Amino acid sequence: MPLLRGGTTETKDATDEVQKICDEVKPHAEEKAGKTFDVFTAKSYKTQVVAGTNYFIKVHVGGEDFVHLRVYKMLPCAGEKLELTGIQTPKAHHDPIEYFEHMFH
Repeated sequence: MPLLRGGTTETKDATDEVQKICDEVKPHAEEKAGKTFDVFTAKSYKTQVVAGTNYFIKVHVGGEDFVHLRVYKMLPCAGEKLELTGIQTPKAHHDPIEYFEHMFH
């Protein structure tokens, strides 16, 4: 079944591209969470097609701890810039990735 504009995909295992996104937004995630993460490994993700792509990413941050990120990737014509638009913490390995709204601007 094709993805409808605005809907999210099924959960997929993280790819190298998704890890690179996490690496780029890690300092912003740490600032918003108010803590430093020794580990920041993408585990799984969903995407949402908008005027660009929203990534909803489950990230292992050490021990039994995880965070969920919402990252917006602009269209190629806008330079494919990345913007961290939300973070949910604390999360656990078993917590499903769910759509969530922007949490800051």
